[in-house]
Amino acid sequence: MRLTKLSLIAAMLIGSSAFAIDNTKVSGDVKLFYGTMDSDSGTYLGNSTDLFDAEGAYGDVAVNLQLTTDLTKGVSAGAKVTYVTTLGLEQNLVDNTWSNAHGITSNTGSSFGNPPTNGLQLDDVFFMGELWVAGTAFDTTVKVGRQALDTPLAFTETWGIDQNTFEAAVLINQSIPDTTLVAAYVGKSNGSADDLATLSLSGSTYVSGSLNNIGGAAAGITSQNGKFNTFGTDGVYVLGAINNSIKPLTVQAWYYSLQQMAEAYWIQADVNVEGILAGVQYTQVDADKLITGVDKDQAYAFMLGYEMKDVATFKVAYSSVDDEGTIGVANVATGNGAAASRNGSGAQSRLYTEMWWAYGSVSQIGSDSYSLTAEGTVVGIDLLAGYYYADINVGAGSTINANADQEVTEIALTASKSFGPLDTSVAIILNNVEDNVANTDEDTNHLQVYLTYNF
Repeated sequence: MRLTKLSLIAAMLIGSSAFAIDNTKVSGDVKLFYGTMDSDSGTYLGNSTDLFDAEGAYGDVAVNLQLTTDLTKGVSAGAKVTYVTTLGLEQNLVDNTWSNAHGITSNTGSSFGNPPTNGLQLDDVFFMGELWVAGTAFDTTVKVGRQALDTPLAFTETWGIDQNTFEAAVLINQSIPDTTLVAAYVGKSNGSADDLATLSLSGSTYVSGSLNNIGGAAAGITSQNGKFNTFGTDGVYVLGAINNSIKPLTVQAWYYSLQQMAEAYWIQADVNVEGILAGVQYTQVDADKLITGVDKDQAYAFMLGYEMKDVATFKVAYSSVDDEGTIGVANVATGNGAAASRNGSGAQSRLYTEMWWAYGSVSQIGSDSYSLTAEGTVVGIDLLAGYYYADINVGAGSTINANADQEVTEIALTASKSFGPLDTSVAIILNNVEDNVANTDEDTNHLQVYLTYNF
């Protein structure tokens, strides 16, 4: 599914349960993701298309193989490799990919893109996303190497067919009752925001982080070939604290030092009282070190909900991002302040209002957003219905003005069911983007199929 639900602690904490393995364990999955869209003008190259037209379709197959092992008591290691391929279906059933990691090489007689670009070949990609060693002593765990991270402003996005990861050293301590303390240094990332390479082939230029010159990547998460590049300019330091002393209240606070670029803060409180859900978020990103004299990015969000046990969960949320910031408040590893709008290729955010598909809209500078969602299970099928709206008005003092004055509306309907090791999901997404500067009104509808076989 697009939004894999992982709790913050479950995703980061590598305590005793992570080591409850007998010697060596091999696991993984095979994924087949396909999507198609009809649009009056909203494809990657700006052309109208109908459902099942190759020009508006995107697809990939990915194989993930993961190994974990106990090296000695309290010490474990793990590795994960990912292989992504179109199975040669580009310029046949699909013109676009799910993954941004595909490389492009010169091959006379081959073509890829829309319209086809002769002399270019879309390559399969194979990369090692995880390679780590972890040790636990007393109440402290240290994990070093390539790994997934889950912090509010720098995290591994799990909605695509592949995932971005980090080269980091992470320390987690639970000596204080009901409190988890986190300290980390993140040196590199294979997220698309850190991919600065440019490749010129056969007179064409391919800029890593975007396939828009010769096709389109629906999930622009990873860098070309999954390559790890310096995170920020000199690495990033992260400090975090998660406290649950006053039950059922959970409070978390995070600090980020991007050294030569920015400082950032994230504060969040969530409560669940007999099914009544409530939460508040506040974040601030100060990029003055990157661009002298710019305004801070600031955002806040509220959420209210009700959970009817074994029936359904309903949530309503609101968020607001200051209109004169610099980079927005999305995942800094995979994007910046540019809104994804209809194509869904922007960076995800942890704001309560985050859309199901058009990532990059609610976290954009000057975005006031609303969401209303309902989730439940009927006859063994997990269902979700969501309505999302972002009104984006970038202020005159902002340094980024490319997506000023847009209104993005999204309706998402999903159905998911597992058949033993096979997870299946179907999604219908209706997007509308009103550009109040260019005076355009674009409608784009997506039909997506997700198949994952776990082993």
